[in-house]
Amino acid sequence: MTSNIESVLKCQNLVKEYQVGPESIRVLDELDFELYPGDWVSVVGASGSGKTTLLNMLAGLDLPSSGHVFWGAEDLALLTESKLGKLRNRHLGFVYQFHHLLAEFTALENVAMPLWIQGVNKKQALEQASKMLVRVGLLKRVNHKPAELSGGERQRVAIARALITKPALVLLDEPTGNLDADTAKEIQSLLQELNAQLQTAFIVVTHDLNFASLAKRTLHLQAGKLHLGEEKAIA
Repeated sequence: MTSNIESVLKCQNLVKEYQVGPESIRVLDELDFELYPGDWVSVVGASGSGKTTLLNMLAGLDLPSSGHVFWGAEDLALLTESKLGKLRNRHLGFVYQFHHLLAEFTALENVAMPLWIQGVNKKQALEQASKMLVRVGLLKRVNHKPAELSGGERQRVAIARALITKPALVLLDEPTGNLDADTAKEIQSLLQELNAQLQTAFIVVTHDLNFASLAKRTLHLQAGKLHLGEEKAIA
């Protein structure tokens, strides 16, 4: 990446330690990396290696023991909870293994929710949500509630909700881990298309090495360190 492009996210000497009795366990050990607009980074590693802990640090959901996480010029450790919440709502999206949709709301309403939280008027938010649901292939399912959708459809709604605010970064934690193989491949292809079209940066934690290989970079988390795998040329 050229140095004049501002990074979406930057980690500097990121450390996370937990105290277990008299012993201090270092889960993340002085991590350094940067993410730029349109990047897609996969993070792979054994169970318990700290992948979800890393995502929590990057999202500002947990504070590092030392080191820094920057969103643009903002150091997350220096922000109040209120400021962090506003930044998270406007600039960060989440997709989890389980969709976490609100059962009493339709797909359209679930996707519009982050815009309503921002104060966007109801009609405008629903119009934007409808366009995003069309983009993820759910034109005919917008008025269905989560219980009326398949697993793949629910995850498409979750992806649309994560992208509705046009965030700079989306964090995805095993986003296809709860789906059958064919549906997982459909969701993975969708994510690949959206990453290319929207130029939103993705960080994907996955145990699926084939899925991880779709990324532009793969980082292996081992013994608290990130090791760079093969980097793909970006067209």
